[in-house]
Amino acid sequence: MAVVGSLSRLARRGSNICRNHQLIFSKNVQRRGIASCIDPAHGLSDEQKEFQKVAFDFATNEMAPHMAEWDHKEIFPVETMRKAAQLGFGGIYVQPDIGGSGLSRLDTSIIFEALSTGCVSTTAYISIHNMCAWMIDTFGNNEQREKFCPDLCSMEKFASYCLTEPGSGSDAASLLTSAQRNGDHYILNGSKAFISGGGDTDVYIVMCRTGGKGPKGISCLVVEKGTPGLSFGKKERKVGWNSQPTRAVIFEDCAVPVTNRLGEEGQGFNMAMKGLNGGRINIASCSLGAAHACVLLAKDHLLVRKQFGETLANNQFLQFKLAEMATKLVASRLLVRQAATALQENRSDAVSLCSMAKLFVTDECFNICNQALQMYGGYGYLKDYAVQQFMRDIRVHQILEGTNEVMRMIISRNLLTES
Repeated sequence: MAVVGSLSRLARRGSNICRNHQLIFSKNVQRRGIASCIDPAHGLSDEQKEFQKVAFDFATNEMAPHMAEWDHKEIFPVETMRKAAQLGFGGIYVQPDIGGSGLSRLDTSIIFEALSTGCVSTTAYISIHNMCAWMIDTFGNNEQREKFCPDLCSMEKFASYCLTEPGSGSDAASLLTSAQRNGDHYILNGSKAFISGGGDTDVYIVMCRTGGKGPKGISCLVVEKGTPGLSFGKKERKVGWNSQPTRAVIFEDCAVPVTNRLGEEGQGFNMAMKGLNGGRINIASCSLGAAHACVLLAKDHLLVRKQFGETLANNQFLQFKLAEMATKLVASRLLVRQAATALQENRSDAVSLCSMAKLFVTDECFNICNQALQMYGGYGYLKDYAVQQFMRDIRVHQILEGTNEVMRMIISRNLLTES
């Protein structure tokens, strides 16, 4: 099978770089046994375990040592991401004929969960980049695929997804950025808000209005950095996600070739929503990685921290809290993987399951990280300890890719309209 072949290729590419490193989380499982019940490798094929190990090794050796510095200095780690792309992580579910790895949605979730244990913020950007590359691969013609996708898959160039506007967040179909046809160009005017990578990336996937009101008037254009009329707002100061810049993207009489339109006019909103279905699984997977890391950090802390003459691990209340954290982590992982499989198979329940996964997992994983911080006490509030960064970085996952309130709307609408 083509997918199996792709798995093998990815595993081989990764083993050449990471073969000399031990997986820190595997060490914990083997050394103490306590983490075996939350082992993220459970239920995976041998090939999936191979590239999961590649991703864990990369997170441990290339990301985790720099996570705090990237956060503190707000560094966009371009070269590290290009190393990740050498492992096939720049276009994980992009087709192989244009440089992608050709893996499944489940495979993608496994990889993003593992990478996030090293740095949530950086992995979350990589997931957005992957979504953009997939949109061009899926909805673009051969010329567009060949023009943009190879450089995106290698991460020689980086991509940003531009849907949200200052006046249209959850109500995305009300967006106002306009694209007026003028010969063989569209003249783009308007602005986008909260754009990950904005100003530092090279390719912008822009949802804009080419027709009337509502979703059917929206089209999708690929805007390249350096296009006259394209500019950027100030770099936003954020609670988390500090290893990726966030800016407004501004269009002032920005002339974009008609040849840069993906699909036909009026198809943009549907493309945006299909991209977000996968994006919701991806961002939930990033939350899983943070929660997995925090469960292990909390466990280690309970085993060494002493109060009232004994380790915290002997406190039954904290034992029960740790058990709840582990249970929620495993339940979250199972839901994400079920949703990823449904999306890959294009099942009728895929949209609802993606929404359920995003809602449940981002909420519960934030609670896990927050509880880990609480277990650390005052130390957890210090930036010397990773739990606070995991907590800060995944808080926004409850907001972006569709707020969790919107996820509830999607799920309830599906339940109430089914015959």
